[in-house]
Amino acid sequence: MAKTKLGRTTEQRKALLRNLATDLIVHERIETTEAKAKQLRPVVEKMITLGKRGDLHARRQAESYLRPVNADEEGTQSALQKLFSDIAPRFEERQGGYTRILKLGERKGDGAKTVIIELVD
Repeated sequence: MAKTKLGRTTEQRKALLRNLATDLIVHERIETTEAKAKQLRPVVEKMITLGKRGDLHARRQAESYLRPVNADEEGTQSALQKLFSDIAPRFEERQGGYTRILKLGERKGDGAKTVIIELVD
């Protein structure tokens, strides 16, 4: 299955998906375009699956992909720690389908279809 290129080079596209995946894990809900959300969904699903595995190798794989940002205001928890300690245990019984895409409509400036992608509760 061919993936859309989102009008970017390979390096830019990978960086965009890393940033969006990290932001979704930190905030658990982000607003973006429909094309970006559809590209982001399998990436986040794989990150949560790594979090559910929970072993050292899975933690290192997730760490190599996610950006090192703080997940809270105090700076006590990183995005990686939030993935493994908060998000993964919530989805322990769930076999995939960790994200939901809600359509919002078109953006005023350029008419791009906007959506909200969020983690399922």
